[in-house]
Amino acid sequence: MAQTFDRHRRLRRSAAMRNLVRENHVRMEDLIYPLFVVEGSNVKNEIPSMPGVYQFSLDQLAIEMEEIVAAGIQSVIMFGVPEHKDACGTGAYDDNAVTQQAIRQIKEAHPEMVVIADTCLCEYTDHGHCGVLHDGDVDNDESLKLLAQTAVSQAKAGADIIAPSNMMDGFVIAIREALDEAGFSHIPIMSYAVKYASAFYGPFRDAANSAPQFGDRKTYQMDPANSREGLREAASDVKEGADFLIVKPGIAFMDMVVRLRENFDLPIVAYNVSGEYSMVKAAAANGWIDEERIVMETLVGFKRAGADLIITYHAKDVAKWLRGE
Repeated sequence: MAQTFDRHRRLRRSAAMRNLVRENHVRMEDLIYPLFVVEGSNVKNEIPSMPGVYQFSLDQLAIEMEEIVAAGIQSVIMFGVPEHKDACGTGAYDDNAVTQQAIRQIKEAHPEMVVIADTCLCEYTDHGHCGVLHDGDVDNDESLKLLAQTAVSQAKAGADIIAPSNMMDGFVIAIREALDEAGFSHIPIMSYAVKYASAFYGPFRDAANSAPQFGDRKTYQMDPANSREGLREAASDVKEGADFLIVKPGIAFMDMVVRLRENFDLPIVAYNVSGEYSMVKAAAANGWIDEERIVMETLVGFKRAGADLIITYHAKDVAKWLRGE
């Protein structure tokens, strides 16, 4: 009898065979681990909605960094949570602010670590919006001036990469020009190019104490229903000088990872955000899912879609699993 069908199972017969033909891999080098730093001393506050994720004071951050380095993680992204906030987000661009102190501390102790600075005002403003307000609305161009100051301050502190997340129009070129004028032409920009106004950010706002005090961010973050708009946003950032492009959130908008990969040759970053993390943790705590398998399937999905790098709160666990522990 003539064979009339393909034998795809030949390449699945054993673990060794499956490893041999595996198309996509999650590597330690792909992972970027978010960190939250607060003022004070001896502070290690677990985020109630994000089990295993903490706010650290600088002394506790030093201990955490030793664990991160020992785990083999090579990149972190920094978020600061200051005690004092004001209408202009002064703490974002203060050279001695907690975020800048943390960056300096990490680079002094671990110069090989890639330190990425999230560049926004929302954690630093008393109203929780990502820019300064004028008549109750975020003033795009005035906000750009402060965001550029923030980027320069973070670069002076030792940040290896500036990652602006504010979604102001023109934020990449404003920051690029400011960095270049300040002598930081070598510092790349990792743009939050495609960032949606998403409900998946809820736990992060607990961690960063950055929820808007009124309204929402729909006038500057993207409508979750739109994909072509995301391509326009990314094209603008590329034209303005972005070096990396982030899609945020990652799971619900994996189609945008594919679209960016097909249209741009820059490194693509998927942000596996707080809500995605917390749902996995909650389900695993109830015994409903196999946490390791779910997380690794998700991350390899990002890689399959075209992501080069992944920002994820699972990074320490993934590092352990990659080591076979």
